[in-house]
Amino acid sequence: MSAAPTRSEIEDFLYAEAALLDEWRLSEWFALFAEGATYQAPTAGAAEDDDPTKSLFYIADDYVRLRERIGRLNKKEAHAEYPHSRVRHMISNVRITGEGDGTSDVTCNFVVYRSKHGKVDTFFGHSLYVIDWSEKDWKIKAKRVVLDMDTLYPGKLSIVI
Repeated sequence: MSAAPTRSEIEDFLYAEAALLDEWRLSEWFALFAEGATYQAPTAGAAEDDDPTKSLFYIADDYVRLRERIGRLNKKEAHAEYPHSRVRHMISNVRITGEGDGTSDVTCNFVVYRSKHGKVDTFFGHSLYVIDWSEKDWKIKAKRVVLDMDTLYPGKLSIVI
């Protein structure tokens, strides 16, 4: 096993992930996830450690559900996102908060801008990752996107944040 990655290396990985989302390369983005991974987004204003089995979540996907979500978003029939919104993900304040056997716990802040039909929505918050770097191709084992907004306006979250 190689040495634990630096913060700079983790940042590069997160920037590459953001670029895939901005370019709507969702199949390649999904390939960043390890088999068995989770992707979660608790409701706005929820505590970052809420349990999706006990609390409402916008997204509480296991690996299979995330793959299905990506398949739906890639179809023209996904009216909420066809044509695709223009999005930009801004990542900052990347910190390694823990390390395990070939994994790192990482947190970062984000702002996502979404433009569609002449309207711009802004989503902001922080993400919590477990990144497996034990192999050559790093994988996301878990990603939790916590919106730091007190409400979701306009009440629509159709992009992968």
